[in-house]
Amino acid sequence: MTEPHHDVRGSGPVLLIIPGGAGHPMGLDPLTDALADRFTVVTYDPLGLAHGRLGEPVEDQRVEEWSDGAHRVLEAVLPEGGSAYVLGTSSGAIVALDLLARRPERLRHVIAHEPPCVGVLPDGPRHRDMFRAVYDTYRAAGPRAAATRLNAALTGQEPSPDPVGGHPLSRDEELRNPMALFLAHVLRQFTSYPADLAALADSRSRLTLAAGSDSRGHLLFRTAEFIADRTGSRFVAFPGGHVGVAKHPAAFAERLVRTLAALDDRSAPLPGWPL
Repeated sequence: MTEPHHDVRGSGPVLLIIPGGAGHPMGLDPLTDALADRFTVVTYDPLGLAHGRLGEPVEDQRVEEWSDGAHRVLEAVLPEGGSAYVLGTSSGAIVALDLLARRPERLRHVIAHEPPCVGVLPDGPRHRDMFRAVYDTYRAAGPRAAATRLNAALTGQEPSPDPVGGHPLSRDEELRNPMALFLAHVLRQFTSYPADLAALADSRSRLTLAAGSDSRGHLLFRTAEFIADRTGSRFVAFPGGHVGVAKHPAAFAERLVRTLAALDDRSAPLPGWPL
């Protein structure tokens, strides 16, 4: 079995970053630049999309497979007996939660930023149906129409009943488009993931849920708060919205550094906690 694709830069404690979407780490360079002087930043690329595999066949994905790959990355980069910080965002945050629930032994602390595992919510079935509708829109009208519908659902807007314009992608077009791969092979599978809240509660001292301050009132802010409450974990607001990691990399990195430093110094208040 080949080792999962990943990149390493910087020095200091190991920080594993698990990207969202289809796992392509595009747009994360400014964040890793801001963190590399404090951490050994390990960026996980579960499908190898940034390592020459974009355009190759992709099947429906499973959270557990990405999580097992992340564990193998940590085994490869950590010294014997070492542990790592983990930042997962969006679909990558679901992977981070699964990693903590099933394989916590090499984890120092996990920050899960806006994980879309909406099945934990009391009205979870309705939201899972919404994500399936986004997938159906993608198949009928392509990624732009599906992304518009997805954004409306996440922000609490009424989606347009009939997508305007757009067309389905060919198989070759889909394989060259990371957003299309996410919509086709990650979205339904990951948002249906049944998070193990009992196992996460057992590791609550090593778990922080996070959401963007601009996401307040949105579905994934609510989801992160709900998981934090049910597991007894910390909750911290980060700059920006759902993609704050890419849109506000410097401020996001600063909040991450401060949050982890406060966790190591139990006498220091966590930034943004309470809200």
